[in-house]
Amino acid sequence: MNRILYTNAADWPALIARLALAIVVFPHGAQKLLGWFGGGGFQGTMGFLTGDVGLPWILALLVILIEFFGPLMLIAGAATRVAAFGILGNFIGIVVSSHLKSGFFMNWYAEANKEEGLEYFILLFGLTLISLIAGGGKASVDAELTKRSG
Repeated sequence: MNRILYTNAADWPALIARLALAIVVFPHGAQKLLGWFGGGGFQGTMGFLTGDVGLPWILALLVILIEFFGPLMLIAGAATRVAAFGILGNFIGIVVSSHLKSGFFMNWYAEANKEEGLEYFILLFGLTLISLIAGGGKASVDAELTKRSG
């Protein structure tokens, strides 16, 4: 367990990566769980993910929980690698199921209903991998626990 939480308490890039990742993913989770930012909330998202997307209810629930609580864990730097791993798995599933066929670009200027490309996800995966490798870094719960156990 110590290896999962271990981090360098002076690592600024790890802090920056985990906060950037949390800031980008949290609104998606808040849309899904709470209905913030124009989202469907828990009921609407569960209905969409289990009905339209066809996910089993347990996977739909995990998507919602990972996208909401994962960023909160990242902000605190608490079990950073666990949160990053959950986010990585979640977004790999999203890319494979919905975005691989759409190419590189976001395609916001294209016709309606065209899926987003991979550029956002490449950046998200980069930040996630930094968090997986470095852990929480500076100003994290993981760093405090590392100091106490060392």
